[in-house]
Amino acid sequence: MKRGFYTIMSAQFFSSLADNALLIASIALLMQLDGPAWMTPLLKFFFTVSYVVLAPFVGPFADSLPKGKVMFVTNTIKIVGCLTMLFYEWIAAAGITPYVVVLLAYGIVGLGAAAYSPAKYGILTELLPPEKLVVANGWIEGLTVGSIIVGTVLGGVLIGPKVSAWLGAFDLPFIVTGIDTPAETAIAVIVVFYLIAAVFNLYIPDTGSRYAKQETNPIRLVVEFGHCFRTLWSDKLGQITLAVTTLFWGAGATLQFIVLRWADQHLHMPLSKAAVLQGVFAVGIAIGSVAAARFIPLKKALTVIPFGIAMGALVMTMTLVTAMPIVYALMVIIGMMAGFFVVPMNALLQHRGHVLLSAGHSIAVQNFNENLNILVMLAVYAALLSGGFHINTIIIMFGCFVMVTMFLVRMRHLHNKRFEDVEARIGEAKH
Repeated sequence: MKRGFYTIMSAQFFSSLADNALLIASIALLMQLDGPAWMTPLLKFFFTVSYVVLAPFVGPFADSLPKGKVMFVTNTIKIVGCLTMLFYEWIAAAGITPYVVVLLAYGIVGLGAAAYSPAKYGILTELLPPEKLVVANGWIEGLTVGSIIVGTVLGGVLIGPKVSAWLGAFDLPFIVTGIDTPAETAIAVIVVFYLIAAVFNLYIPDTGSRYAKQETNPIRLVVEFGHCFRTLWSDKLGQITLAVTTLFWGAGATLQFIVLRWADQHLHMPLSKAAVLQGVFAVGIAIGSVAAARFIPLKKALTVIPFGIAMGALVMTMTLVTAMPIVYALMVIIGMMAGFFVVPMNALLQHRGHVLLSAGHSIAVQNFNENLNILVMLAVYAALLSGGFHINTIIIMFGCFVMVTMFLVRMRHLHNKRFEDVEARIGEAKH
């Protein structure tokens, strides 16, 4: 790998670590404010909505500047959101309900993440040849999952009674910050990790890739995005990879909250310990991601779709286990299946998007689809919680949905293969 690749990975690690630690701290803050249970998945909803609303604009923005500069600017937006959450009481004094401030603050972090993503993934296609994209994605996804593990566990540790009490004992001379609860001290520490990511962003090399002058008219940008959207969905390879990654990330975001609720209701674990389960699940994703990078070349990416079907079936067994060793093993295995099948599909979609469009535009289309599905699935999950459904019933419904949708995508791919050798297009040069 080129030297700049490792700087990109470092920046991604710390930024993602902070995102995931902040989610746990945000949930703790909502609980501190006595927010209703259905409001917890709305945190991710507010985080994700920017990916959908800004999709026509973040791609051109990512292609208008060197990707390292884009990542620095958007990471700064995340810092602003984190600070807004930290000092929520000051904003709430203006008459806004405190837990609404928390949701809006996490939404600002999501705004930065939405603009960060096209640059983060787009730079890979600028820096590396197509044959290295699966390996690069394996490293990026493995490291991202590592950041999820560390970030989620870190969030749980920071809100724990011992660490939060130790942090709360620190006082700044002559300054009254009002930071005195476990959630608030955790958020203050998380700001530091965003600052570390910002430092790495400053050292990301300029790849030298330059695109035509980007459109600035909002209407034309929406029209151009619509063209990019149709181009990827019309492509026989693009539509399959888009469908798989869209379904996967929607399911993955929902499963993140399902695991926390399941740990509370089914396993009777507090939030600080339930966060560890998310970390265990992420360990499995990391193992699966590395295995995919090692054993699945880009040409064979489509052979991993059956793992998505199997993952849906395995998720439903969560309702049957209570012994912690089996719980941990199950989380790891589900994670391994997820990582093994999503990394090759991500790489193939990035390659196909780069061939047909540009780096920033193709990632923006991918983010739009994936995050629109996240919004829909989180809204459904929140509605089920509001309707009083038991978490085990929700898990069965969730597993069936994943199985059926992945099976339908596989049938669509086999249908396409009957009329054209679509897999022969993998690895072709940019049009």
